[in-house]
Amino acid sequence: MLLFPTAGGDAEEIERFLMIKVLMPLLEAGKIKVYSVDSIACRALLSGDHGPRHCAWLMNQFDAFLHHEVVPAIRTDCNVADIEMISAGASIGAFNALAVLTRHPDIFKTAICLSGSFDLDRLMRMEVTPEFYFSSPLHFLPNLGDGEQLRLLRQRFVLLAHGEGRYEDPEQNWRIARILGAKGIPNRVDSWGPEYDHDWMTWRAMLPKYLEQLV
Repeated sequence: MLLFPTAGGDAEEIERFLMIKVLMPLLEAGKIKVYSVDSIACRALLSGDHGPRHCAWLMNQFDAFLHHEVVPAIRTDCNVADIEMISAGASIGAFNALAVLTRHPDIFKTAICLSGSFDLDRLMRMEVTPEFYFSSPLHFLPNLGDGEQLRLLRQRFVLLAHGEGRYEDPEQNWRIARILGAKGIPNRVDSWGPEYDHDWMTWRAMLPKYLEQLV
């Protein structure tokens, strides 16, 4: 599993916020391996030091880094040249998890998106330039035509889970679900109720449950 940090977090965020601790039973049982990377592109978005065009360019550079460097490194570590992966993340990490699956369905088989923040042009005031368009599933999926990418996506699965507590935005999940459904891409939306906020306590409850089901 490639687990993305939130917003501008680094690769060790998942350990600092005890996600690795709650996944330990699955890790110790040998059911999963977890990898993480710095959220480089989203860090640039949040810093305000770069214009939207540069940030959109960086988002695509980040995707190329994942595809050409991170994925081969994971496959080498697993000693399986064509191993398929799960992507996962919370908040903007969910955006990255969805983006990497929809752009590379030949590599990623499932995306677990927790409390997703998918509408980056609204959140970050991004201009919908061609580079941003192709980095944002919310924008490019509705117009994705028949072809190998869509054929593979129809064999994949996107799980969209959200709470209904503080700072959650359930409609973002349903908006993505409607887009995926219109394209015949299997997906499910789970609501965890009003006691679950947009917070690590929620995500630490969600992710082990879903991984246990998947593996």
